[in-house]
Amino acid sequence: MNELQQAPVPAPQGGVSTRSGVASVERAAFGLPGVPVFLIWLLAALGTGALLLNGQVALAFGLGLILLFTLIGFFIVQPNQATNLTLFGRYVGTERRNGLYWTNPLTVRKSVSLRIRNFNSERLKVNDLAGNPIEIAAVIVWRVVDTARAVFDVEDYGEFVAIQSETALRHLASQYPYDEYSDTGMSLRGNADEIAEALAAELAARLRHAGVEVLEARLSHLAYSPEIAGAMLQRQQASAIIAARQQIVQGAVGMVQMALKELSDQDIVHLDEERKAQMVSNLLVVLTSERGTQPVVNAGSLY
Repeated sequence: MNELQQAPVPAPQGGVSTRSGVASVERAAFGLPGVPVFLIWLLAALGTGALLLNGQVALAFGLGLILLFTLIGFFIVQPNQATNLTLFGRYVGTERRNGLYWTNPLTVRKSVSLRIRNFNSERLKVNDLAGNPIEIAAVIVWRVVDTARAVFDVEDYGEFVAIQSETALRHLASQYPYDEYSDTGMSLRGNADEIAEALAAELAARLRHAGVEVLEARLSHLAYSPEIAGAMLQRQQASAIIAARQQIVQGAVGMVQMALKELSDQDIVHLDEERKAQMVSNLLVVLTSERGTQPVVNAGSLY
């Protein structure tokens, strides 16, 4: 192999970096219950004081230094918090149990909150699937479930959640139109629950590398950008008017068919094709008109 060439470094597997050998998968840390250990420490401190009173200053001084050193090993874990322990740069475990504990005094401890948090994204201006500029924002509910990944796999897991949430929101907004006028597909406005599920699924895939669980993701703001809001409002109003007219026409045609069928079945009057066409025309005008119609009474013969 050429001296300038280096052997390829294997890719990390199972959350473990092969270069450093540091596991980024959470495991339980070594920790003794703090209250019994503290009682033993108090007895040792009393014994050291007795040695000092008996004139054994050197021995008492040495034991005192040891006691002071062991005192550093005590730490408290608050409710819904965990403490990561590292020893000489190596991750040795996480203590999730609440209360007072004692561990190796040489370890470095870092507290990680396990509480549920909210992230409110800013209003982002993006283009939807149709290319229309829209404003969109979301609320993400999340919490840390793997403290080792959260602390050691990303630089700042809180900032990581914020950046990845906005990235996922931008990507999601570009995959769907704001409105689906043909009613054949999903839209951001018309399928809020499905969009929320899709956003939560994408966030879960992005944030699992940071040991973060997404509990809920919802759109908190959705609107057209101000520069096209007026035009899109007119389009929505026109679509609503067309849909209403279509329903009115369908209902009117059904009523005309029913009227002709009733007249024929009950043998009330016999109409030729010309009179049927005239009757259909008059009924459609009456039923689909926006204003009330004025009847015209024909006093002469029908023909």
